[in-house]
Amino acid sequence: MTATTKAPSSAPVPAAAAAQANSGNAKAISWEIAKFVGSLIISFFLILVIWWLFLLAFPDIGPIIGKTPVDVFHYLFTEPTSATNRGEIFDNLWITLKDAGIGFVCGMGAAIIAATLFVMFRPVAQTFMPIAMLLRSVPLVAMTPLITLVVGRGVAVVAVMGGIVVFFPALVMIMTGLANAPKQINDVIVAYGGTRMTSMKMASLPSAVPALFAAAKVSVPGAMIGATVAEWLGTNKGLGATLQQALPAAAYNELWASVLVITVASIVIYAFVGVAEKLVLAQMGTKPT
Repeated sequence: MTATTKAPSSAPVPAAAAAQANSGNAKAISWEIAKFVGSLIISFFLILVIWWLFLLAFPDIGPIIGKTPVDVFHYLFTEPTSATNRGEIFDNLWITLKDAGIGFVCGMGAAIIAATLFVMFRPVAQTFMPIAMLLRSVPLVAMTPLITLVVGRGVAVVAVMGGIVVFFPALVMIMTGLANAPKQINDVIVAYGGTRMTSMKMASLPSAVPALFAAAKVSVPGAMIGATVAEWLGTNKGLGATLQQALPAAAYNELWASVLVITVASIVIYAFVGVAEKLVLAQMGTKPT
C-alpha cells in the first residue's frame, strides 16, 4: 500500500488576504468619512461661537433685534408656542429644499452639458464663455424683475434663478476636470478610431468625477441661496418669503431661527454629498480634488 498525501490547499490564503484588504479599505473609508463629518460639526459650532461673539462685539444691536443661539433654541423647543413655531419653519424649509433641488438639478445639468460642448468644441467655448462670464457679473437681485417678468412667479423662476447661481461655478470646475483627462488615453482611443464622443465617455468623464463632486459640494449652498432669493423676490413661499416677511413684522426670533435652519440644512446636504464623494471615489480608487 502506498500512502497518499493531500497537498494543503492554498485557496484560503488569497481569500483571507483579500478579506483583510477589504476590511482595511473599509476602515480607511470610514475614518475619512468620520473626519469629514467631524470637521463639519466643528465648523457648525464655530459658526455659533462667531454668532455669539458678533452680538457681544456690537451691543448696540440690542437683545430685541440680535437673538443669540440660546434665544433661537428657546423659540424652537422650550416656549409654549414652540411646536407651532417649528411646524411653520419646517413646512417652509421643505418648500425651500424642493426649490433648491430644482435649481441644483437645472444648474448642474446645464453645467455638465455646456462643459462637455465647450471641451469638445473649443470655438464654442471661445465664443460663449466670455458671454457667460459677463452675465455672471450681473447681480442676481438686479436680474430678478426681468426673470420674473419673462418666466412668471412659479417653478420656472426657481429653476432659472437657482440654476444661474449653480451653473457658473460648476461650469468652470467641470470644464477643468474634463480638460485634465490623461492625454495618453485619448491618444489610444483616437488611434483605434474613436470619435470625440467616445473619448469623452471613456476618458474625460471618468477623470472628471472628482471635479463633478467638487462642483456639487460648491453648488449645494449656492442652490440654497438661489432658492431663498427666488422665494424672497419671486414666489413668496418658503423660508425666503419668511425672511422677507419677518423683517417688517419685527419677528426677529423667527428671522434668526429661519437663518439657523437654512444653515443647518445646507451643512447636512453638503455632508451627504461629501460622504457620497468619499464612497464613490474610494470605489474608483481616485482621490478627491
